Amino acid sequence: MFIEIDFNSDEAIYIQLRNQIIMGIATSALQEGEALPSVRQLADHIGINMHTVNKAYTVLKQEGFIQLDRRRGAVIAVDVDKLEAIEDMRGKLKVILAKARCKNISREEVHELVDEIFDEYK
Repeated sequence: MFIEIDFNSDEAIYIQLRNQIIMGIATSALQEGEALPSVRQLADHIGINMHTVNKAYTVLKQEGFIQLDRRRGAVIAVDVDKLEAIEDMRGKLKVILAKARCKNISREEVHELVDEIFDEYK
């Protein structure tokens, strides 16, 4: 698994790690049922504290992207509750689209951007 952390970023390392794993799932680099490295292995590989990896895994579990199994560790298990995911996305999109409106970004530009990003996950 390829994880790229920007140690100079203002974004917390556990959030960067979480985002990288979500991107891996979205691009099919990580598959349903696939086990992630142990907390210790991933921390050693990236060169970060084990608690940081544990925090990222905890957030991913809370968000329905992984399950924690005593024998297999963290396993990709995407939450199938689509309606809940849509409502969560709706709330976040409202703010993003309000910001876009304030910056005079057109509906067509938004659609173009969404299509461009969505196509990255085929």
